[in-house]
Amino acid sequence: MADKLKITLVKSPIGAVPKHRKTVEALGLRKLNKSVEMPNNDAVKGMVKQVSHLVKVEEI
Repeated sequence: MADKLKITLVKSPIGAVPKHRKTVEALGLRKLNKSVEMPNNDAVKGMVKQVSHLVKVEEI
C-alpha cells in the first residue's frame, strides 16, 4: 500500500458546489493541473472521494 497520494486538479471548481470548492482548497489545490502530495489516510481518501470528478489521484 502506498504511503502517499499525488492529487492533481484537472477540472475547475468554479461551477462546483461550494462545499466541494472548499474541499479542493483544503486539499491545497489552487490552480488547474497543479499537484499536491498528501498522506494516504482515511481523511484524505474521504476528501478525494467527495471531489473525485475534479481531481486525478495516483499512488506514490
